[in-house]
Amino acid sequence: MRRHVVSAALLCLLGTLWFLLWTAMAPGTVAIGYLFMPLSMSVGGLAVHTLLRSASLAPSGRRFWLLLEICCFLFAAGFSVLAFDAFRQAPELPAMPPLGAALIGAGVLVAMWGVAQVPLGVTTWYERGKQWLDRTIAFLGCATVLWHFGISPMFWAPEPWTPSALVVLLLACLFAAGSITKVSYIAGGPVDRRAMRLVASTGLIAAGVALLAVLGGYHGILPGQAVCMPASGLLIALGARRQLAAVDDPRESGGSNVWLPYLAVLAVDVPVADVLIRPWHWAPGVWEGRAVVLAAVVVTALVALRQYVVYRENAGLLREKQKSEALLRHEATHDQLTGLANRALFRYALDRALEAGPATVLLADLDEFKTVNDSLGHDAGDALLVAFAQVLRAAAGPGAEVARLAGDEFAVLVPGGVRGEEVAERIAAATVVPISEQRLLVRFSAGLATAPPDTSASDVLRQADAALYAAKERGRANWVRYAWGMERPKSAHARLGGDLRRALDAGEFRLVYQPIVALDDGRIVGVEALVRWDHPERGLVSPADFIPAAERTGLIVPLGRWVLRETCRQAAAWIAEFGPEVLDKAAPNVSVRQLHDPDFVADVAAALADHGLPANILVLELTESAVLRGQHVSEVLHELHDMGVRLALDDFGTGESSLSLLRAFPAAIVKLDKSFVDGIELDEPDTPAAQARQAVARAVAQLADALGLDTVAEGIESQEQADRLLRLGYHVGQGYHLGRPMPPEQLTEIFAARRVRAAA
Repeated sequence: MRRHVVSAALLCLLGTLWFLLWTAMAPGTVAIGYLFMPLSMSVGGLAVHTLLRSASLAPSGRRFWLLLEICCFLFAAGFSVLAFDAFRQAPELPAMPPLGAALIGAGVLVAMWGVAQVPLGVTTWYERGKQWLDRTIAFLGCATVLWHFGISPMFWAPEPWTPSALVVLLLACLFAAGSITKVSYIAGGPVDRRAMRLVASTGLIAAGVALLAVLGGYHGILPGQAVCMPASGLLIALGARRQLAAVDDPRESGGSNVWLPYLAVLAVDVPVADVLIRPWHWAPGVWEGRAVVLAAVVVTALVALRQYVVYRENAGLLREKQKSEALLRHEATHDQLTGLANRALFRYALDRALEAGPATVLLADLDEFKTVNDSLGHDAGDALLVAFAQVLRAAAGPGAEVARLAGDEFAVLVPGGVRGEEVAERIAAATVVPISEQRLLVRFSAGLATAPPDTSASDVLRQADAALYAAKERGRANWVRYAWGMERPKSAHARLGGDLRRALDAGEFRLVYQPIVALDDGRIVGVEALVRWDHPERGLVSPADFIPAAERTGLIVPLGRWVLRETCRQAAAWIAEFGPEVLDKAAPNVSVRQLHDPDFVADVAAALADHGLPANILVLELTESAVLRGQHVSEVLHELHDMGVRLALDDFGTGESSLSLLRAFPAAIVKLDKSFVDGIELDEPDTPAAQARQAVARAVAQLADALGLDTVAEGIESQEQADRLLRLGYHVGQGYHLGRPMPPEQLTEIFAARRVRAAA
């Protein structure tokens, strides 16, 4: 490719040097000047042929360059015919022979067809029509200038040009105008834009030759042949080289020239000014002036149409921008799921309300919303939130601001003149019936707070939140108005949650073990592991205080993992020291959040393997509410059962589905709740409730025996209760009468003493 470019450049240089020499000395025949153009176009055709042979091009790109190669060789043939006539007629300059004109004209038409086939990357009809409008404006502007200064003077010349020469130059000017307007709108694609610019520049050379011929007459023909036209082959060779480089290293070529239609308007003003200044354009029989003015009118009308299209586009873009801004403002201040105000907008409304006077805030959230998400899925949970939001809107009434603050927590800014209790009652009345698509019966808790003017929004929300917390502490499904001091328990719980993380890292938790005893001989057969927190400042913290906080913060999962591993370690140590008969079961408690942890089964397996504890020794105690938590929990429990781990159903008899659980749940042990043990020692219970408790205790023992399950009676506080339970069929029990929770060292002493007695 470099050889072709160098060859074309040398031909251009030789043609220029020959013309300068001929002008000064006129050596040799003038026909030599006609040889440079066919040679240059032959070199350009060879460059394009090399490109097609060595580069992998897209079909549309290959078609363009193939048509350009054909054009080059047609030009070379046509100008060869002209050169032959030049040698034959020397020293006179030849007229364009018809065969040469036909070949050159065919080459121009092929080039025009190739340029027209280059894709512009426009896909929609609207964009295509808009681009055609721009290109038409640019084409008419360029064509008017070329016509007025290039082709028209040939028609009105004293010595008319031959028809073949006029046709060739007219086609060349048309190619110049068309290629300029085409290349200005190519933004990349199968034909490199820079290569296309070089090819399109050959049209300008043709237009320049026409102007030389008009302005220079006889003396303008020869420089066009020897100097200007050979540059076409060089430009085509450079374009082919650029295309080959673009195939190896493709780069973005940039956008289209939106300024071209405006430049065309300025260009068409030049011939208009010329026809106005020189009056011969308006002479009888000369229609040149009228044609130029008509072209200017058409271009101006098209520009006006283009401006109208641009105006419509800008107006549409402005509307879209306004819609987008409105949507962004709405999304920034509203909850996307429910359409309610978000926390930021609610605080703003609350601040405005507090500036005007007292304001009442109602905070509400759904009780057991997490259960809905876990059991029915998040789609059902989202639908429930949307339905509850509609309930709040209707209950709050006009003038109220309703917001979703986070999760299932909602807020209502009660309008002036309305009591917050009235809104809460309307919400309660609306939730008596099922809501949402799933027809769910929901309950809610609410906290109310009224603040005087100039109170900060943060203070009002904190008071309402404290009231909501108090409502939940009182049993949920109710509402409470804020009273002074309500925030203290909540802040204490918040601090407690922070201390839990620190306590886990600092090792402040320890385990105590409550014996599980055989009722016939009082022998310890197992232990239940119970966690205690020895706080460095507060002393011993009750599990009733920190277990709910651990559940709420999610720290129950790492805490439960530690309890599990410590129980396995201690049980394995006792078995290693006192033999396998020392314990039948070691039972830590498991929370529902642990069962939802995807690593729980692996944690159990790792704890057993790390400490060498047989799987049947480990008993995991679960409540009925934990077992009734969906398909995932059921799969986890069956995996544990298949590992050999025994599962105990704690607090049995207190739930609504206790009996049906025994069929679906792989339980090995049933633990009778303490509420059924209280008063069981009485021969004649004095109340129907006591009689019912004894009946349930008998039924559970009989049912467990029929299903092959072990039973454990909890909460035994006297020997009489132990004796009665033994007669009812319970062989194992636990309670303060049989043994209080004790540290592992105390149990070790008991096991050691039992071994001594056995040896004696």
